[in-house]
Amino acid sequence: MKIAAIDQGTTSTRVLLMASDGRLTPVLSLPHAQTYPLPGQVEQDGEELLANIQHCLMGATAEVVGLANQGESCLAWDARDGRPICPVITWQDDRTADVTAALTRDGAAPLVMARAGLPLDAYFSASKLGWIMRHVPRAAELAALGHLRLGTTDAFFRDRLTGRFETDIATASRTSLMNLSTGTWDADLCALFGVPMACLPVIGPTSGDLGVLPGGARLAASIVDQQAALLGHGCREPGDAKVTFGTGAFVQCLTTGLLRPERPGPLPTVAWQPTGNPVAYALDGGVYAAASAVNWAGELGLFQDYDTISDFAKSPAIDRGIAFVPALAGLGCPHWSRAVRGAWLGLSLADGKADMMQALLEGVALRTAEVLAAMAALQPFQGPVSIDGGLSRNPYFVQFLSEVSGHDLFLPDETEQTAAGLARMAAEASGIGLAETRQGRHVRATGSQHAHRSARFNAARQAVEGFARLSSGPSV
Repeated sequence: MKIAAIDQGTTSTRVLLMASDGRLTPVLSLPHAQTYPLPGQVEQDGEELLANIQHCLMGATAEVVGLANQGESCLAWDARDGRPICPVITWQDDRTADVTAALTRDGAAPLVMARAGLPLDAYFSASKLGWIMRHVPRAAELAALGHLRLGTTDAFFRDRLTGRFETDIATASRTSLMNLSTGTWDADLCALFGVPMACLPVIGPTSGDLGVLPGGARLAASIVDQQAALLGHGCREPGDAKVTFGTGAFVQCLTTGLLRPERPGPLPTVAWQPTGNPVAYALDGGVYAAASAVNWAGELGLFQDYDTISDFAKSPAIDRGIAFVPALAGLGCPHWSRAVRGAWLGLSLADGKADMMQALLEGVALRTAEVLAAMAALQPFQGPVSIDGGLSRNPYFVQFLSEVSGHDLFLPDETEQTAAGLARMAAEASGIGLAETRQGRHVRATGSQHAHRSARFNAARQAVEGFARLSSGPSV
């Protein structure tokens, strides 16, 4: 029986097939456009994303399918014909930063943290769905008629592909609208963000009988891409942790039950819930700009070839007093400040492009180390931290990360961890046994300068945070 994993990601939609020995074979990868209507706004075309999924389904011709989604990206559509009434507002979009800031000033943060386990941040779907209700006239019209559907992209895909208007509990836990304790939509949270609860999808399991797709294949798993990657990394027990370096850097760690931090930092989230099983929980933390920071620097002309930034002749930039804070889309975990922006600090006339790129890579590693430290304080890690994604193939970055985090790292040979987790989840739900393959290499944590480097980076981060506070004040 052929098992397909469709990874609907930030920049592309890919489908891979998993064989009985656990090995993946790429079948098709289709890019899609991202548009930037205004500063801070990032949109995609829901119909284009759906068409790419349909092409992947036709290319794979599998009997069992797992589907991963972007997590917090969302849209609205007409229940009668399934047509979107607005673009997809992606997880990177921060158009609602003023809304979440106002809610914070009004004292709403404790309620959201207590119910959803999330901070008030434009990253999550709730404020975006509320924005649609206020700014897309068709949304209010359809809601009044009982024909509006609101949700994350997975609910849109599943509605159109299976005829079932549903989402999974892991994706729902990333909206700020679901009560983590009950696994249901929370009426108070929906009212707070201005999202009509009647327009939201049914919350269901992450795997099981999730419907029949065009062509007759069964949808057996549907989940957030990062949770799929967590399973793909072989994380099964509390303390198992991974980092995926894609557009951003996303850290997750399985926990002993539901952890509820008192303040925003690493965030509680649902890892998965197969049909008929209890909920597995995790901690989640993100660095908003990882590969996107590297690609941005490439577009600026700071490097021409990736090989040129895999090793550097000089000692670490942070040791030489040069730092880069990769807050190009704000600071995520554990600081949660959207107003902060990126910066190089400590540059002199003697420094050039190589120094700036060295500092940039180190900055992403140091931000990731901040997330790892905050997470390990709540749930101690067991074994090495498993890492994947583009930056995991950069030798300098990986070695530096191990040094500044103080953690041993594991780099699996399989690079498609989201697809691996999806396929395994779909296979388990279908009663299909697959061989376990966890081949890769270890990178041992070395050196004793991580405290010194972290202190320097903290000073740089605090400097840009201070600048953001000044910049957001009244102009003179």
